[in-house]
Amino acid sequence: MDLPTVWFVLIAVLWTGYLVLEGFDFGVGMLLPVLGRSDRERRTMINTIGPLWDGNEVWLLTAGGATFAAFPMWYATMFSGFYLPLLLILLALIVRVVAFEWRGKIDDDAWRARADRALIIGSWVPAVLWGVAFGNLVRGVHLDADFQYVGGFWALLNPFALLGGATTALIFLTHGAVFLALKTDGDIRRRAASLAVRGAVATLVAGGAFALWTQLAFSVAWTWVATAVAAAALLALVAATRQRREKAAFGWSVLAIVSVVVLIFGSMYPDVMPALDGVNSLTVDNASSADYTLTIMTWVAVALVPLVLLYQGWTYWVFRKRISTEQIPAHTGLTFRR
Repeated sequence: MDLPTVWFVLIAVLWTGYLVLEGFDFGVGMLLPVLGRSDRERRTMINTIGPLWDGNEVWLLTAGGATFAAFPMWYATMFSGFYLPLLLILLALIVRVVAFEWRGKIDDDAWRARADRALIIGSWVPAVLWGVAFGNLVRGVHLDADFQYVGGFWALLNPFALLGGATTALIFLTHGAVFLALKTDGDIRRRAASLAVRGAVATLVAGGAFALWTQLAFSVAWTWVATAVAAAALLALVAATRQRREKAAFGWSVLAIVSVVVLIFGSMYPDVMPALDGVNSLTVDNASSADYTLTIMTWVAVALVPLVLLYQGWTYWVFRKRISTEQIPAHTGLTFRR
């Protein structure tokens, strides 16, 4: 493969890492009002992802930075054309960070309730809008001869993209429920396992429809493999959640997300941003940086990515044990004087 194609694949890998890892902590935030029936239960849920969520977001930053450096035309067109949805995602992520960091700073029920609402909104909005964005990247958008987006905001809310948003929201919801069943004990674990069964069925329906539509309308022959793997993983996820096999269910959930990402990027290639008029599409060739830039980036990635993977793997190993409400102490938040 030439360097532009290599970096297209590497960016797909970075997005895979982000959606797999950030996916379950989005799911935990989305499920906060459903599974957390008391402040201590909600704190238990938050503590399952407390040491992990900010490390998971590094994958998004790296994917964005790699896109900017390797495919500046893609970055410029996408961030200008998708400005409003990406701004909403950014604001949601900022609100989410504030909720995580400041929830326990004031010992007040109303303050914690507002933080919980911020965390819920900050989890739902990206979970939906990432699917909408990727749906449009697969379907194609209105680009002119200068590779500028001219479709407007409402053109992004087409049926295919909205189905993509429903798919990512449901798979993250299920991914989060399976993660909570794997990481907690007691009532939260039982409720999460029960909800994961229903979520897996809903994800199978929406995800299956999205994958089939993608394959039939926008993909090539080899991506049938990714479609078949995604379908098999979703079916296995339904079976594993019904049997309460939590580790297996989490593995199948991960495989389903990976397969869908392969399907999405495989459907786009060789375009990085398909145009509805194919003549105006941005491709891995006409949107990429110079080979010298890509060569330097490749050596940096070879040197640094293994270190990042080792560090993040070590973090997950350290915080691998289950937690329960019995391990959560009484609230000791600070009260700021006015």
